[in-house]
Amino acid sequence: MPIPAPQFAEESARLEVLADFQHEALEDDPELQAIVEFAAKLCKGSASMVSLVDDKRQYFLARTGLEQRETPRDISFCSHALGMSEVMEVGDATKDPRFAENPLVTGEPGVRYYAGQPLISAEGAPLGTLCVIDVQPHERPLNQFQREGMAVLAQAAMRRLRARRASIIASREIAESEERFKALADSMPDIAFSADEDGTFDYFNQRWQDFTGLPLPYTEDQSRQVLDPEDYDSIQDDWAAAVREGEPYERQHRLRRHDGKFRWVIVRALPVKVGETGRLRWFGTITDIHDAHELSENRDMLAKELSHRIKNIFAVVNGLISLQARKEPEHADFADRLTQTLQALGRAHDFVRPSGGTTQESLRGLLEVIFAPYRDAGGKPRVRLDGDEGAISHKAATPLALVFHELATNSAKYGALSVDGGYVILAIASEGKRVQLTWKEHGGPPVEHGNASEAGFGSRMVELAVTGQLQGQWERHFEESGLRVELDFPADAIAP
Repeated sequence: MPIPAPQFAEESARLEVLADFQHEALEDDPELQAIVEFAAKLCKGSASMVSLVDDKRQYFLARTGLEQRETPRDISFCSHALGMSEVMEVGDATKDPRFAENPLVTGEPGVRYYAGQPLISAEGAPLGTLCVIDVQPHERPLNQFQREGMAVLAQAAMRRLRARRASIIASREIAESEERFKALADSMPDIAFSADEDGTFDYFNQRWQDFTGLPLPYTEDQSRQVLDPEDYDSIQDDWAAAVREGEPYERQHRLRRHDGKFRWVIVRALPVKVGETGRLRWFGTITDIHDAHELSENRDMLAKELSHRIKNIFAVVNGLISLQARKEPEHADFADRLTQTLQALGRAHDFVRPSGGTTQESLRGLLEVIFAPYRDAGGKPRVRLDGDEGAISHKAATPLALVFHELATNSAKYGALSVDGGYVILAIASEGKRVQLTWKEHGGPPVEHGNASEAGFGSRMVELAVTGQLQGQWERHFEESGLRVELDFPADAIAP
């Protein structure tokens, strides 16, 4: 058993420790009740108590053989045992000068015998006793077995008191932690929330009330008050699907503000396993993105307007070229080739910045658009694509369109696409940080190096696009089976 520590001879220090136990909650505790009943039998007493002594009284948490719940401290036997570490025993109180005139001896209940084992906290503060009393004096003192038994029972009583104290401390720490969390959550600019395993929302921070004007705690019927009626069912379906699959949830939708205006928000939530059972809980945030959403919409609207104007410019330039070519027939071939190039650029522009619909960013998709005019009588493409899908950025689309339009145009004039049955295979490969494209013609007329002048306008344009705009390199090989062109680009020069 611990022994009383000197610092707790000061009553205020002892009482401060006693208050930590908040012992009233243990009144008639079953475990303490079993201890006092056994102590009474062990020491052959008529009554037994777990007694705690404060500044004014001794209070019985558990008792047997006695009706009173407490007695004044100034007549308490137990207060005399507070400074001891072993059992204090009084065989006959009428013969002990400390207690002979005590009202508990001279009056009811007529105490004659007393044995009190001190209850001492872990830090050494005496709190009270496990005591046994009898209305008959005991001629023989407790034997060693009884004294050891009282010490063991007192230790059991203290374990119960310590468990109560630990529970109080834990509850206090949890409350403090919850207060810190609440202060942190309420200081967030976003709405924070949590939900149980079934997806039922059980917490929203103060920001919910500030934004929606609806009171906390949250109730299920608030959803219908703040969600756009047109989106309500689909939002509920999406949330139910995420909960069912245990997958992260993310969605943008409108939320009614306290002033009645709807604002765009993004809702994100993650499932988290908690506790030993591994049950899921959901934690998430609701972020106001209305200003960014409107800016994005305005930017998209501007992009569509610019796209429309650029298409008009292509049409005007093509019209001017056609008009001038009719006046100067000797330049008709050049005008036709320039028109075709502009048309290819127009198709590339439509691909990456369409005037309506969804922007596309596929390399294969761009090439299919560029090679769409080159088909056989059955409608099958004569430029066959093989390999990776690939992704391209907006800035890479125009130079790539120029390069492959030039290759296709030359092939249609001099190479495989100039004869029936000729075709081209364009292989696309991504290796690490590089992208390789190999243009290989098949079934065309015999290749002569002079069929396409390396110093021509088209070659210079390809060189500028490949090496200048895309930081790549290219090589042409005039093989007996047909032209082979190898192009190599840094992946980050092409990909978004």
